[in-house]
Amino acid sequence: MSFQPYPFHWVPAAGQRHASTDARPPGGYPTGMEVATLCGCRLDADNSELAWFWNTCPVCNRAAHALAGVPLYGGH
Repeated sequence: MSFQPYPFHWVPAAGQRHASTDARPPGGYPTGMEVATLCGCRLDADNSELAWFWNTCPVCNRAAHALAGVPLYGGH
């Protein structure tokens, strides 16, 4: 079992980086795997190298910070 400091993982999907509490397979969510995101969507993961450079979904970002108990600086 691997260390997981927070109850979510980041996953690129639909042109943004989203957060999900779905179980993550070893190596990450494979491209095409449907995941439920913290912004309330069900999206297909995109595990391509460039997808990790996409902007972060602001709704997922706020929800992830709340789950982690970490303040969101700058009001974003």
